[in-house]
Amino acid sequence: MEVLWQTDSALTVRQVSNGLDQRELAHTTVMTVLDRLAKKGFARRERDGRAWRYRPAATREAYVTELMLTALDQTGDRVAALARFAQSVSGDEAEVLREALAGTEGHGQDGDELRVEGDIGIGL
Repeated sequence: MEVLWQTDSALTVRQVSNGLDQRELAHTTVMTVLDRLAKKGFARRERDGRAWRYRPAATREAYVTELMLTALDQTGDRVAALARFAQSVSGDEAEVLREALAGTEGHGQDGDELRVEGDIGIGL
């Protein structure tokens, strides 16, 4: 996913392989991983002649948001987990959270769903 997130264009398997730090991976291994990412909804693929081109299905930020929400869902006490998280961030990060929360006032209550820009609702 790192290689896909680093570019705005869709990449072939060969281009993804060339972008990997572990260059000794077989072409078929990279192809299998990309195929599985597409089937699970993390990547999108499009036909380009005989080859497939792959792009991320969502931004890195949307993906991380989904991971965080999934982790939060797995806690027995969401309020305690959120409080602990808020206590563990830096001052600058706390300010970012305050600004983000101020921007959501009046949203997300009474069943309204909050969405992050670029969020496609990846099911993890």
